[in-house]
Amino acid sequence: MALDEQVDGRVSELAGRMTERRFARMRPFGGDSPPPVDESGLPPGPRWPLILQSAALLRFRHQFVPWAHRRYGDVFTVRILPKGRPLVLFTRPEHAKEIFAGDPEVFHAGKGNAILGPIMGEHSLLLQDSVEHKRARKLLMPAFNGQALRAYTGLVTEVARAEVATWTDGETFRSLDRMNRLTLEVILRVVFGVTDEARLAALRPRVNRTVDVGPSVLLGWGYPFLQRFGRWRRTVDNAYELDRLMLAEIRERREAPDLGERTDVLSQLITIEDRGDAQVDRLGDEELRDQLVTLLLAGHETTASALAWTLVELGQDPAQLERARSAARDGDDAWLEALLKESMRLHPVIPMVVRTLQRPATIGGVDLPAGVTVGPSILIAHSRPDNHPDPEVFRPERFLGQNPPTNTWIPFGGGVRRCIGAGFSLMEGVAVLREVLTSYGVETVQRDVPKVRNITSVPRHGARVRVTR
Repeated sequence: MALDEQVDGRVSELAGRMTERRFARMRPFGGDSPPPVDESGLPPGPRWPLILQSAALLRFRHQFVPWAHRRYGDVFTVRILPKGRPLVLFTRPEHAKEIFAGDPEVFHAGKGNAILGPIMGEHSLLLQDSVEHKRARKLLMPAFNGQALRAYTGLVTEVARAEVATWTDGETFRSLDRMNRLTLEVILRVVFGVTDEARLAALRPRVNRTVDVGPSVLLGWGYPFLQRFGRWRRTVDNAYELDRLMLAEIRERREAPDLGERTDVLSQLITIEDRGDAQVDRLGDEELRDQLVTLLLAGHETTASALAWTLVELGQDPAQLERARSAARDGDDAWLEALLKESMRLHPVIPMVVRTLQRPATIGGVDLPAGVTVGPSILIAHSRPDNHPDPEVFRPERFLGQNPPTNTWIPFGGGVRRCIGAGFSLMEGVAVLREVLTSYGVETVQRDVPKVRNITSVPRHGARVRVTR
């Protein structure tokens, strides 16, 4: 029976109320106006109109941020919509160290990610701060430790092998599309734990539409009147339907007789509990929904983009390709992981890591008032010659047997808020590369450049490659 037919009226009603509550609570530009920020001592930056600075940062970040770095130096200020709140970007590793090591009560990440609130929900690990973040991370960590990752590896390999089996010798395609399809299947099967084809068919389009949004759609969450029209209305409708399907899956999974034996992430999160202070603490249905959507958005297209860029780099360098294929055949996972890490360095998927100051703080010798959002620029950190010699060259050996200096490679952020799924992402990427490269060689058929898609950056032309057995 299709999942749509199994969702009873009660679950649909509960899911609808859950979605309505989230939209009401998580308006990124709503609520009381924050106190004004004293901007008199902020670092320099462009004085363009807010809409131009916002468009430059959201849509043309790969050109705008390097230009601002050259023009204004290692620390600069950008002002963005809706109210011109200042964002101060830092570009040196010592700056990143200070921000990542900052007091979590002062350096709040949740407010900096508020634009994602209506999608992810208030319980999302990316949106929580202080004691709430500490509690959620403690409950989530067992699902991402080494033992759990080893249990997931076989499932990821199985999904990757099935995808590669659909390819044909000599075929040319957009590798980003194929990697997106593959990582979506990993999310649904390995993270959500769905295996029934009817359920997968119901979830796939909803999940795709959740990920496939541009900056203009994100802005629509802050201006509710837009949600009555066109693409914004379709995004809202999709959110209601995805919530309905996910709540039904969570409710049914709780009752599964084999719950204790299942290895998918959702089942792990349902069974995890904390018995500290003589009280049992577990994740509720709404918390599970928010964390699953966070994993979906943070771990789907990010990994797919990194994999697509890796194939493009290998496809334009026969020597690199031959070494990579040898590593795949010989089980040299360290080299495959180095390929993935270097791709993440050379082609950052996320542009920055942000924190909003709750009290005045000093970073890199710059005194900053409360209310300012600060963050290391991943784009600049990964491209500085003093961080990575010959930064424009694809050189995986930078990550072989050692990592670059601390805070010069930060695709997963850092400190107590380092991405909880970092290990999963690397494990997944290695498993996929192993399956691809043991079956096919790749040839790049079109050089590519990044473009912005929602909060991530992806290959503009889809990372087109030709595969040959």
